[in-house]
Amino acid sequence: MNWKVLLGILTLAAMMMSASYTMLVPFLPLYLTQELGVSDHVNLWSGAIFSVTFVFSAIMAPIWGAMSDRGSRKMMAIRSAVLLALTYTLGGLVQTPFQLFLVRVLQGFAAGLWPALLSLMSSNCPQRKIGFAMGIMQGALTAGHVIGPLAGGVLAQYLGMRFSFFTGGAALFTITLVILFAVREKPRDRKAAAASIPLPGRRRFSLFKIPVISALLVAAALTQTSITVSMPIFTYYVGELLGTTDHLVAISGYVFAVLGIAGVIASPIWGWVGQSIGFRPVLLVSMLGAGIFAIVSALPGVLEPFVVLRFIGGLAFAGIFPAINAMLTRYSPVTERGRVFGVSFSVQQAGSIVGPLLGGAVASFMTLQSVMIFSGI
Repeated sequence: MNWKVLLGILTLAAMMMSASYTMLVPFLPLYLTQELGVSDHVNLWSGAIFSVTFVFSAIMAPIWGAMSDRGSRKMMAIRSAVLLALTYTLGGLVQTPFQLFLVRVLQGFAAGLWPALLSLMSSNCPQRKIGFAMGIMQGALTAGHVIGPLAGGVLAQYLGMRFSFFTGGAALFTITLVILFAVREKPRDRKAAAASIPLPGRRRFSLFKIPVISALLVAAALTQTSITVSMPIFTYYVGELLGTTDHLVAISGYVFAVLGIAGVIASPIWGWVGQSIGFRPVLLVSMLGAGIFAIVSALPGVLEPFVVLRFIGGLAFAGIFPAINAMLTRYSPVTERGRVFGVSFSVQQAGSIVGPLLGGAVASFMTLQSVMIFSGI
């Protein structure tokens, strides 16, 4: 299958997947109170329902990734997309908060679509184009993070919150059909695949014994932590800079989306640059730039320069994950691609759990501004 056609299909799938994931972000607390009848401990329910998916997906992603290495990566992507479509549809049918909690647990077990897409692309793309392909796919993922909350808010406002869940399910079902009928998987080396299966007396290949891969996994975890550390206080911080609470939720959404917009613009460019000069310097420069601008963005006392600095930092930040994914592809055996991307996704999910907890702790004992500085550090 032509790698450019595959890139187009998987890029569309990544954007739809990401948008579906983030579609419920703007209205989950309202869904709990208005649709599911929660009157007490709304924040506790909301936090539990959000975080439980990250916990279970962190556990399951490496397992699904290893299974894809032994079998079909295409079928693993279809498996995940089908189960995710089911969970979103069920999310629109639930009647109690506990039922929604269980649906989110199932969604965590269904995890693995993004690692499967990366594994499919890395295994069918020429090595000289891998950086460009990873940049494009990361840009699509980031675009979905921008589109999802905006679309979810609009759909919930005009068609109802349950309709947003059904839309997410329909999008994921569409991904399933596209992958099923449009993607042709490259024939696997059966001997290599069989050799990756642990048998009695055969030691399992350890990804963590490769220093480069270990360092990249740590970088991925810390990067995801830095993304999520400000989430619990972001709206409050924007309100502090704005000096008013008028239209605060909408304005915070726009400000948060600035990082995603920068990522959509810059991710493919960073991928191309990495292909030209090497991914290690791209990774170092983008991490350094993102860290510096995150710290500097905490200095202004008004909103406008904060938004500008956040956008510039987003341009730098956009180079991190394409470089990490390209280097993981380069330094991992082709028979282990599913597992390495599964483990990478797992450590990122761990960062998504730890980040908000750290942000809340720092904000409690210090200032909101300190959280932004901590993110950059």
